[in-house]
Amino acid sequence: MCFYPFLLLYSKLLSHNRQFSTGNHYGASTWQINFENDVNQPYQNSKKMDDDDQFVPDDVSKIVKDTIEGLLTGTTYETEKVNQWSARVSEQCLSALSKLKKNFKYVVTCSIMQKTGAGLHTASSCYWDSTTDGTCTVRWENKTMYCIVTVFGLAI
Repeated sequence: MCFYPFLLLYSKLLSHNRQFSTGNHYGASTWQINFENDVNQPYQNSKKMDDDDQFVPDDVSKIVKDTIEGLLTGTTYETEKVNQWSARVSEQCLSALSKLKKNFKYVVTCSIMQKTGAGLHTASSCYWDSTTDGTCTVRWENKTMYCIVTVFGLAI
């Protein structure tokens, strides 16, 4: 039956009572599914943690903005260079994040798009521990292009 994989996944989720985080480049939201009274409620962090144990979006955002500005300020969109630019932005963001010496695994994505008036919609969904893990998206632009960088931080 075509619903069997979904039901199997749903039953596993019921047994683990996990949190889900979904979001797009405008923000993220986190929900905890309460199976006792079947109501979805925003997840409340019950324990206090210091910044070394948590993903701090403001710190990550500053690193990403500084990296993008250092590499792309003063450039104009050139199709031949987009692959090189996006790889350099991703690699340098990852390098700067690793210098923070936090116990995180990072995933960095970079999209560079020419300004032509076309729309771009993105979405992501993650299954993680929302007390430590997180995401940060930075949108940068100049007269000829957009650069959108997303960083996912997963505690080790």
